[in-house]
Amino acid sequence: MKQLNRTQSAMMLIGACLMVAGAALYVFGEQTVAPCIFTPGTLMFAAMQYMQKYTGTDVTMRRLRRIMLTGAAFFIISALLMVENAYHVVFPLFAKTINGYTSYVKYIHNNWVVTLLVAAVLQLYSTHRISSELQKNKQREA
Repeated sequence: MKQLNRTQSAMMLIGACLMVAGAALYVFGEQTVAPCIFTPGTLMFAAMQYMQKYTGTDVTMRRLRRIMLTGAAFFIISALLMVENAYHVVFPLFAKTINGYTSYVKYIHNNWVVTLLVAAVLQLYSTHRISSELQKNKQREA
């Protein structure tokens, strides 16, 4: 894996901290401020993950990188759903009928938590496995 430079690593860390702060703020009652913190953090974190490249030929590492990038995409979806949940941008399109309102509640309302959980599980798995694969490859080379 291509290592990030110091600035990129700092941006990734700041993005991760902003994501945690935004999610915590949303849970503890600041629903209008939280997306303004969570979304930029998500974009910084995901951008830095997309900048990490793997140029090797190991199929396992390529698969793990794709899983990691899928997790980053789920983080972005979580941010979009959080913004919708806080500001109700597309809610008027659904709320014209009872069936539309039911669909809104089923597919959008508070589902940012589900996508955030999926993203976190994918990130934890891929991060752990990538580090163990890198160690295994380093031991093979030595």
